[in-house]
Formats: sequence, structure tokens, C-alpha cells
Amino acid sequence: MNELIFNTRWQKRDLIFFSVAILCLTPIISSPIALLLGLILVVLGLVPEQIKLNVITKKLLSYSIIGLGFGINLDQAISVSKNGIGLIMTSICSTLILGWILTRFIKMDKKTGHLIASGTAICGGSAIAAVAPAINAEEDQTSLALATVFTLNSVALFLFPFVGHLLEMSQHAFGVWCAIAIHDTSSVVGASSAYGQEALITATTLKLARALWIIPVAFISALLFKGDSKKITIPFFIFFYCFAILFAHFVPQFSSIYHHIFMASKQTLVLCLFLIGAGITLNKIKEAGAKPLILGIVLWAIIGTSSLVYIQLFM
Repeated sequence: MNELIFNTRWQKRDLIFFSVAILCLTPIISSPIALLLGLILVVLGLVPEQIKLNVITKKLLSYSIIGLGFGINLDQAISVSKNGIGLIMTSICSTLILGWILTRFIKMDKKTGHLIASGTAICGGSAIAAVAPAINAEEDQTSLALATVFTLNSVALFLFPFVGHLLEMSQHAFGVWCAIAIHDTSSVVGASSAYGQEALITATTLKLARALWIIPVAFISALLFKGDSKKITIPFFIFFYCFAILFAHFVPQFSSIYHHIFMASKQTLVLCLFLIGAGITLNKIKEAGAKPLILGIVLWAIIGTSSLVYIQLFM
């Protein structure tokens, strides 16, 4: 009898979870709402434990970003990347240096501090996942950095569109700001797509140009911490994304198909944010503790504010 009741509850939980997931594939659910729905299901205990959310989200995110490449104009991508490369390099270098200084100032574990700084400087969880094995980081150090970055990503998804509308930022300016100041690619895409199509294209192009810096930063990190450069994880989906842009440019005969792939990828990214929300628990937030969160917030506030001022004044 007890087993029957348990199975019935399990089936209801699964049904609710997958129903909401399917709903996130429809245009009626926006990126911030999808994340919020995921968080609500976690609180209500309606997330199936047998589903490996991290694995599914990582793969789905990669495929979705590749799909976005089919909807991005090559000339526009080159122009955006060329104009933003100086800002990207400056923000990455300054974030890493500032992270090192603040880590020493608050007397925090060096490897955890470097992972948070790397995630803030480049592309959140992907950067942390690439740098962690290169510096021989322990599992708890990596978990703390990931928990900190994902917590701030969730805030960014709601905060950035609000600030953008409040300051009446242009689509291009908002896209650049998202690409520079938001950690994870999923949240960059989510916040920019909520703002508009041009913001999405600008943010995605610049963000992935920024993500390529994972490779040199991971190598330098391995040297600084006397780690193993052979353990560096390269995000190959970025190269497939570039290939998709080139393919759509040089084989334009299927433009209508490319448009459908682009739109489907946008909506799949909304599902990714739902899954990310469903993977965030109070335990993960508590794991972050005071010092990692302080470091993450201060770094994020400085980079976010300074880049916003620069964009508003000079772009």
C-alpha cells in the first residue's frame, strides 16, 4: 500500500515537472519566468531526483547556442566582435587582477577565489569547469565557486532587463553590457532575449568571443598554480557555433530553415534556464558561505557598474 502511494506521488511529481518543461518550449514563457518556475518546483519538492539536470542542461545549452549561429549575420558578428574586443580584453584582465587582490584582502582560499574570478571574467560555470582541473582544485572549492556564480546569474536574469529599461538603453548597448557583465552564457542569452532580438544577437556574439578566452586563462592558471595544463577542458561548441554562422552565410539557399532553427534554439534556451532553476537548491546557496558571495558580489558590482558607465558614455 505504501509503495503504491509512493509510486503515485512519484508519477504526479514527474508529470508536473515535465508539463512545466514542455510549457517552457512555448512562446508564452519568458527566460526569467522559466528560471522562477524551476526554483518554485525545487522549493515544492517537485524535481525528479533521477534526472541528471547538470548533464542534460550542459548538452542542451551547447546545442541551443550552436543553433543560434544559424540566425546570426556574419558581417554583423565580425563588426560586433571587432568593436567589442578591447572592452572584452580589458574586463577579463581587470577582473582577474581585482579578484586576486580581493581574495588576498578578505583572506579567502586562493583557488576558490581564482575560480570565482575566472567565472566572473569569462563565462561563469564553463570557465570554472575548465580552470578547476588545470589548477588541481578540490571538489568543494569548485562547488563553492559554481554555487556563487549560479546564484548571481539568477539575480542578473531579473536585474539586467529592469536596469536596461530604466536607463532606456539601446538594443546594441544592452547586448554589449550583458555580454560583458553577466557570468554564464545561458543567463546572457536569457536576459538579452527578454530585451530584444538585436540585443540577443549582439550579446551572444560578444559573449562567445569572450568565452574563447577560457583557453589562455586556463593555461596561465595552470602555470600560476603549478597545475596540469593537460587537464584543460576546451568548449568545442563555440567552434561549432562559428561554423553555423559561416554555413548560413555561404549557403544562403535554406534561409527559411535557418530562421526556424534560430527560433527553436531561442526557445530551447528558455528550457535550459528552467532546468538551471530546478538545479539550484538552498543547500547550494548555503554552501557558498559569506566570503565567496562577498567576493562574487563585489567583483560583479565593480565590473557591471564600470562597464555600464563606459557603454553609456562611449558607445
